[in-house]
Amino acid sequence: MQKIMKMGFLSWYLRMLEIRPVITKSISAGLIYGAADLTTQNMNMGASYSLDLIRTFRIAMFGLFFLGPAQHAWFNFLGRILPKRDMTTTLKKLIVGQIFYGPSCTAVFFTYNAFLQGESGSEISLRLKRDLLPTLTGGLMYWPVCDFFTYKIIPVHLQPLMNSSFSFMWTIYLTYMASLEKATIN
Repeated sequence: MQKIMKMGFLSWYLRMLEIRPVITKSISAGLIYGAADLTTQNMNMGASYSLDLIRTFRIAMFGLFFLGPAQHAWFNFLGRILPKRDMTTTLKKLIVGQIFYGPSCTAVFFTYNAFLQGESGSEISLRLKRDLLPTLTGGLMYWPVCDFFTYKIIPVHLQPLMNSSFSFMWTIYLTYMASLEKATIN
């Protein structure tokens, strides 16, 4: 019975990808990002710590309204301009993603999160100067392996889900970095 239920959900999800691809990918990204933020908060919980559900909602909305549509557009774009899955094409996709997609998404995430926390333009700029490069450097240790697997093996219509799944671990790191105190001028 459980196997039938799993196949039922999988069939339903694949059908939703066909008939409502952007909405399905967006909801998936939102749920994964929200779950990652809850995981981050639970990992950092002390005796006097309580969950910040506003923060979780903010992070989930980033996945829903930005990342889901961005993943849909990005992976479809790469699939059209670089349709093969050979080693050379896979490495091209990986490099292009590391240069354009990853840094853009990370910068937008930090800006979005800081803005919704009430930081001013100058505070956001200082945060980006302090946190963006170290975060991107950390990403170079994680994302190339994830991207290689995604581009080489996973069909284009499932690549956003795979990317969001890999993002679960990455988002734990991102939400930690985004929760650091405001950057100040020394």
